[in-house]
Amino acid sequence: MADVTARLFLRHLRGAPTSWVRHLVNGKIRHEGVGQSYWYRPLVSVLSEVPIDDRELPLLFHARTGDFADVTVQATVTYRVADPAVAASRLDFSVDPRNGTARARPLDQVATLLAELAQQPALDLLARVPLAEALTNIAPVREAVSAALRAEPRLADIGVTVVSARVVAVRPEPEMERALQTPTREAVQVESDRATYARRAQAVEQERAIAENEMQNKIELARREQQLVEQRGANDRRKIELAADAELAAAQGKAEREKVANTAAAERARVLAAAEADKERTLAAARADGVRAVGLAEAEAESAKLAAYADLPPGVLQALAVKELAGQLPAIGQLTVTPDMLTDLLARLGGPR
Repeated sequence: MADVTARLFLRHLRGAPTSWVRHLVNGKIRHEGVGQSYWYRPLVSVLSEVPIDDRELPLLFHARTGDFADVTVQATVTYRVADPAVAASRLDFSVDPRNGTARARPLDQVATLLAELAQQPALDLLARVPLAEALTNIAPVREAVSAALRAEPRLADIGVTVVSARVVAVRPEPEMERALQTPTREAVQVESDRATYARRAQAVEQERAIAENEMQNKIELARREQQLVEQRGANDRRKIELAADAELAAAQGKAEREKVANTAAAERARVLAAAEADKERTLAAARADGVRAVGLAEAEAESAKLAAYADLPPGVLQALAVKELAGQLPAIGQLTVTPDMLTDLLARLGGPR
């Protein structure tokens, strides 16, 4: 939309790069084109503004297929005003010269014409095809709409050119759509169930493989534990054998040492015993010699004594005997001598020797 600025009794218009503007004064063209900028008098000026940019027109209309099923067609038509001079002369694109506002809505007329022109070939084509084909193959509908719009002379008469026509979707009624989707949904559900079962079976198989792997691991661990126990037993047995061998060697060494010590002790004892025996023999010999010497001395003394007594008279001998007897008797505090005792004593002393 062009900008209109007021200055006293004059107006200044500044156009847009996507708008075509025509300025008429008394039926004569004063300014015409895109991006115009000029001053004008609103009382004697007639302005027309035609947008020349591409416009999108969404379409939504109902149709009936060859098997009498209602469908909804969703399409989009892209168009533009290719000849703005023709469009300005055929349609009311005039604007108020005082403030630049549009006085009519010509683009609505263009949209209505395009909608009617696009619907007719689509309705004719869909009426000849069944519902399934109409839903699965929308290319013929798009081609028919595009060809009809490009060949329409009324569009050229108003300076409008169709850039493209697109059919976005052809959809049946909700109940029909659900009915048509049921087999596919069921097939998809079957495939989903099959995939679920396959996944479950695969999961079960994987669980079984995992369980078997765990079992194999347990068996391998048990076997290794058994080997470890056996190896530990063998090591302990080897340790015991080595300890027994060491103890045996120690005992043998100790026995050898004790044997040597006992031999040395026995030898020492034998030597000591021999020395002691020699000492005893020596002492015994010495004692025997002493006893023999003493005996000889005593014998000689007795011989000398007897020899001395042999020359003594009997009375002296008796006195000596009494003296000897008195020396052998215990100590006597009191002595009572009776005639019997004297008689007996005298009888003993007077008896034979």
